[in-house]
Amino acid sequence: MTTDSLSQTQHKAKQRKEYSNSNAADHLRGANRTKSNRLRSPLPEGRGTGSTGVLGLLQPGEWVAAETRPLPGVGLGKGASSEEDDNNHENAAIHKEAARILTVKGFYVGCSVSELKWLRFLGKGVLCQLVRYLGTGKSTSWEDGGWGAWDEAELQEPEEEESASRNQRNYWLQECVLSLSPTNDLMVIANEQKAVFLVPKWKHSDKGKEEMQYAVGWSGSLNVEEGECVSSVLCIPLASQKRSSTGRPDWTCIVVGFTSGYVRFYTENGVLLLAQLLNEDPVLQLKCRTYEIPRHPGVTEQNEELSILYPAAIVTIDGFSLFQSLRACRNQVARAAASGNENVQPPPLAYKKWGLQDVDTIVDHASIGLMTLSPFDQMKTASNIGGYNAAIKNSPPAMSQYVTVGSNPFTGFFFALEGSSQPLLSHVALAVASKLTSALFNAASGWLGWKSKHEEEPAQKQKPKVEPATPLAVRFGLPDSRRHGERICLSPCNTLAAITDDFGRVILLDVTRGLAVRMWKGYRDAEVGWIQTVEDLHERETEKMDFSPFGNAQGPSRVAQFLVIYAPRRGILEVWSTQQGPRVGAFNVGKYCRLLYPGYRIMGLNNVTSQGWQPQTYQICLVDPVSGSVKTVHVPFHLALSDKKSERAKDMHLVKKLNTLLKAKTSDPDLIEAEAKELILDIKYPATKKQALESILTSERVPLSSLTNITQTLMDNLKKQELECVDEGLLQFCANKLKLLHLYELVSKLNSQSIQKDTSPSDTDLAKLLRLEEKDFHRLQTLLENYKKANTQTTVQLADEKDDVLSVKMFLEYLEYEKDVINVKNMEDGEYVALGSFFFWKCLCGESSTEEMCHALESAGFIPQILLSLLLNLWLSKEKDILDKPGSVSCLHTMLSLLSKMKVAIDESWDTQSVSPWWQQMRTACVQSENNAAALLSAHVGHSVTAQIIDSVTEKKFSQIIVGSDTESWEALSLDTEYWKLLLKQLEDCLILQTLLYSKVSKRTKRVSSLQTEPLGRLSVKKLLEAGKGGIADTVAKWVFKQGFSPLVLNLTQQKHNTDSTEESVEMPTSIFLEEPEADAGLETILELLQLAYQQFPCSLEVDVLHAHCCWEYVVQWNKDPEEACFLIRSIDHLRCIVNAHVQHGIALMMWNTFIVKRLSSAAYLMDKVGKAPKDRLCRRDVGMGDTAMTAFLGCCSDLLQTLLEADVSSDEMQAPVLDTEDAWVSVEGPVSIVELALEQKRIHYPLVEHQFVLCTILFAIMRFSLKSVKPLSLFDSKGKNAFFKDLTSIQLLPSGDMDPNVLSIRQQFLVKVVSAAVQTLCSSQKAKEVSEEELFPFEKGKNWPTLAVDLAQYLQISEDVIRRHYVCELYSYGMDHLGEEAFLQVTDKEVLASQLLILAGQRLAFALLHMQTKEGMELLARLPPTLCTWLKAMDPQELQNVKVPIATTAQLVNKVIEHLPENHGQYGLALNLIEAVEAISS
Repeated sequence: MTTDSLSQTQHKAKQRKEYSNSNAADHLRGANRTKSNRLRSPLPEGRGTGSTGVLGLLQPGEWVAAETRPLPGVGLGKGASSEEDDNNHENAAIHKEAARILTVKGFYVGCSVSELKWLRFLGKGVLCQLVRYLGTGKSTSWEDGGWGAWDEAELQEPEEEESASRNQRNYWLQECVLSLSPTNDLMVIANEQKAVFLVPKWKHSDKGKEEMQYAVGWSGSLNVEEGECVSSVLCIPLASQKRSSTGRPDWTCIVVGFTSGYVRFYTENGVLLLAQLLNEDPVLQLKCRTYEIPRHPGVTEQNEELSILYPAAIVTIDGFSLFQSLRACRNQVARAAASGNENVQPPPLAYKKWGLQDVDTIVDHASIGLMTLSPFDQMKTASNIGGYNAAIKNSPPAMSQYVTVGSNPFTGFFFALEGSSQPLLSHVALAVASKLTSALFNAASGWLGWKSKHEEEPAQKQKPKVEPATPLAVRFGLPDSRRHGERICLSPCNTLAAITDDFGRVILLDVTRGLAVRMWKGYRDAEVGWIQTVEDLHERETEKMDFSPFGNAQGPSRVAQFLVIYAPRRGILEVWSTQQGPRVGAFNVGKYCRLLYPGYRIMGLNNVTSQGWQPQTYQICLVDPVSGSVKTVHVPFHLALSDKKSERAKDMHLVKKLNTLLKAKTSDPDLIEAEAKELILDIKYPATKKQALESILTSERVPLSSLTNITQTLMDNLKKQELECVDEGLLQFCANKLKLLHLYELVSKLNSQSIQKDTSPSDTDLAKLLRLEEKDFHRLQTLLENYKKANTQTTVQLADEKDDVLSVKMFLEYLEYEKDVINVKNMEDGEYVALGSFFFWKCLCGESSTEEMCHALESAGFIPQILLSLLLNLWLSKEKDILDKPGSVSCLHTMLSLLSKMKVAIDESWDTQSVSPWWQQMRTACVQSENNAAALLSAHVGHSVTAQIIDSVTEKKFSQIIVGSDTESWEALSLDTEYWKLLLKQLEDCLILQTLLYSKVSKRTKRVSSLQTEPLGRLSVKKLLEAGKGGIADTVAKWVFKQGFSPLVLNLTQQKHNTDSTEESVEMPTSIFLEEPEADAGLETILELLQLAYQQFPCSLEVDVLHAHCCWEYVVQWNKDPEEACFLIRSIDHLRCIVNAHVQHGIALMMWNTFIVKRLSSAAYLMDKVGKAPKDRLCRRDVGMGDTAMTAFLGCCSDLLQTLLEADVSSDEMQAPVLDTEDAWVSVEGPVSIVELALEQKRIHYPLVEHQFVLCTILFAIMRFSLKSVKPLSLFDSKGKNAFFKDLTSIQLLPSGDMDPNVLSIRQQFLVKVVSAAVQTLCSSQKAKEVSEEELFPFEKGKNWPTLAVDLAQYLQISEDVIRRHYVCELYSYGMDHLGEEAFLQVTDKEVLASQLLILAGQRLAFALLHMQTKEGMELLARLPPTLCTWLKAMDPQELQNVKVPIATTAQLVNKVIEHLPENHGQYGLALNLIEAVEAISS
């Protein structure tokens, strides 16, 4: 540093008090008059004078911007207490001097100091209590602390303290050891043996607002050894190891150094974790270094460490080792507190101890970290140490560099080679009070655990062993025998250091070269710190032909370092740009503050965890004990740049300040307007001016008048400049925005001017306006009324905001000027409607002048096509409001007529034989709209206006035609008119269909599937035109599925429509229409709507077509949720309702191939594999449905194939249908309809379908009766198995001829099982009459299983008579003789059956005589013939399913046996004896 610069600095320092308020402006070189005048006002000490307060209210873990109202210079965010108002004139002079230095061409944006409001830690009374407790200012004993009222209101100060010296009271903080965590969550203040831990808490301030303040978290004495005092404190936040909060602070460790040489580690609650005696000399200083990501690849990555300075030694503890040990100790303390019996040894600590030699005294140090010399520096160092012949290693060695300050030398440089000393391992003794024993004190490592309550230990305990230090000689230094160093502060980039000495100097040291590069004089007792500012890439100036690495926005962000110097004797805080830069800020802060610069952040991070979440930590702060507040300093990056480079950065900084102004909670719009004007005029670059103006225009807090004034001011300013200097783009931008603002003001004015509403037009007037006959108009009203009722049932209208209100911000965002024409930007539908509502809603409601609005919009530059689009979007979106306001139709007619008369609306070359793009635009909007009522009304209005314009054109063209009284109804024909008529028919059809879809039954007692509750989509003409020929029927089928109507309702409604019969002839109970028996009150209305739909769509909703689509819809929905078996059953019902066999055949075959065959094959193979009815879990795994659903599925498969077989037979007797389309819908395009696909299907191979039907029935029987030991595929030979699940239209090789006797035996056994199970089920259902069979199995639809078994026997080559005989025997076995007598008649071989029934009768009689053991029975048994007795004793009654059968019934059975047994039969005589015995018993 040159002598001139030093003397200049000293000269300014001496003249500090000579500046006054009157002559301060003379020192502002180059400042304009406005800023000079503004700086003359006195400013209280601490009042904000910076360009902006960037850092304000600080929340835990984040920075929040706070707005201050500063002056152009440097300044503070918030004022200090009123006690410092005496220094106002001196403070103002200092501000002016700072502004003089920093003024550049009459413009300046500077740094600022902002109060961290939540760090306002203590009130006035608490400050006094803190002074008394810590023993500062005057001597006090421990008992005088009195900490019981920390959380109370302000305490009353004793009278003797009121009379004490003010300076003595304010200097108490200078005597304390102070540390604040970089994360702002813990502050430690210690003095001698006592310490206070302060933590932030929400409290009520003096003004009654809740704010974050520091409160006492813990207080007490920290000394353990007798006479030791606290000499240094650090608060180190430790990173969290949890996945959810990786990289964030978890807890804060307090490291305390004592004069006894001990270093102890505490938690935030004052719990001692561990202690260490590394040296028996007092601890002078504790410093920490945490991980920082290297900015460049060549920068050496520094390890985390904690360095401890002793008078003649330095100890460095590895950060990773310390982090792990502290975590382990904290966890152990927590476990011990919970259980009291767990003791886990944490990992050892790694540290190094260096004995510093060749130095007289050391008072402070800085650990630079690892460094690697360049080859030149390596050779230079080797020559200096070893001389000319020194040996040079191939690779430069890595060294740890330490810099100390003190005396002789004033600054010493030490270099410790890596590997020259092995790290010492120290075992950690845990701080658990219940686990401490004397063995811990004898540990060779020297680490000691301590009790959390700091109880005194026995006096006989031994001090731990202290390891000797490794000698480390000073390499070189800055010798100055008279100068004594006081403090050293290392810069964040580890290249510079600031040193203070006892001569009142601050020296800037280049630690890499070992040179003092700059010196400041006049800073006695100064405290120093650093601020590192990263460049915002958006503020970077991009210049042409700039090929530097930082010439484009893609380059890395630059970093600037500023030195902060606090001079307590002058009460001033200064910010200097390093290395040779000027002073960029100066602040009045008081004379009793402490400057805190930790120089570290969060311990425990690495190159991975530090990138995920950036820790919000402060760099430097100032603690003011007078006001009880903590302030931080913010310096903009551009202050480190030269004038040329900083202009763009200044502009961007002004933009930031403008944004802060717009976000501030200021209620005075005039103040915002004035400041915004000043800021936007101060910006230099046109692009930045445009950006600033856009920020203002997009602000919702600036009123319209202010926006107009600001834009007008900027535009006038641009016009005053020279023509060459004016940016045409910016000028045009201002002009366009000004036009839009004027348009917004005009439209708002028109909307606010309410006109007298006309009376609502009558129906006759509306009919005449729309050119409709009275009959057609009333029909239209009826349709709209039905639509409105149905729509209100299905939807709930929310309360909308005002329709004609649109903010200026949104208005400017929606519109843009281009070549004097206003264009609407691409927006969402809601935004488009909002803009149209702002223009036209008042006019449509009849509350504003339609003519004036159209004229205003046309004059502003809107083309009619855009206005028409806005109008139609608004009209179609406000359907509910329009239906409630019939008069809006008349307003729409007027609006549309005015728009059509605008220039370029309708092409002049348009004639009646061509299509006008104007009307085509309107028709397209109606076709695409899903609001059918509004679309129909707008189409009627469009048709009317079109006819009106065509009439006027025709009259001009054929004016010679004299229209007489007989030509009043004459109407000119045109192509547009025909298109309107077609659209009206389509919209009417769509409206009727939509009304039907809105209608629904109000009572649904049965469980409704979630698939049936999904809302139906809204219809539009476009959707129906693109849905294909089956689109209309498909839409109605979806509605039928949602309502759950029975297929019968469609048939009856169609029948009523076709026959047009009276109500009596078609009147049916309403319960048949629904799935549940309850009748619905609104069912009649639904039937009328359905009948109306049939009238509108006689072809599209033909009964077979509708049933086909309903069938397909149900099976599609069943496929989505196979558990809903009722859907598949209902699908089969609709299939059976199809009259035409060709359609029925095709639909059934498509269902089989698309949905059925794959699941059926899975079910068949599963059942064959397990050999029985599978469990629910297996069914879900292989088939995708539960066992109950699979049972119904198999029954439906059987019904489907049976229907397919019947349709194949019937199709030979009828013709295929001809599919027609309504005239209005002949232009439909889209997918082929289901019915068309069905008619294209091939014919089935009847024997193959029959073969498949047999398998389905077998599978159904197995699942229905839960049969066991049955493999369904084993009932068929190899040919039969191979034919299953093949294409039903193909020719397959089927079984023929005689079957294997083994297979026949298996088949007969299966059919017998089925009949037995069916009879058992029948018997049990009759016993439990409260639950009918149909309720248990609704899918059976009254199946007669015995008859089905007989039919299967015929196909399976089993004697049908065998199955019938078994059926009769089973019925008699279950005691259902009345059913057995009926089935007896169907048996062919009655003689064999009679012999079988004879055994049943004998079993019944044996039970009555032998097992009942009655006296009468015994007597009768004695009278019976011996042959009969022997035969009865051989009978087993247990083979009977029901033995409790009356004797009379058995007598009838024996009579029937005798009747059918021939006399020559071997058992005829036995039967005669049996009848005699039965008659004897019954008598």
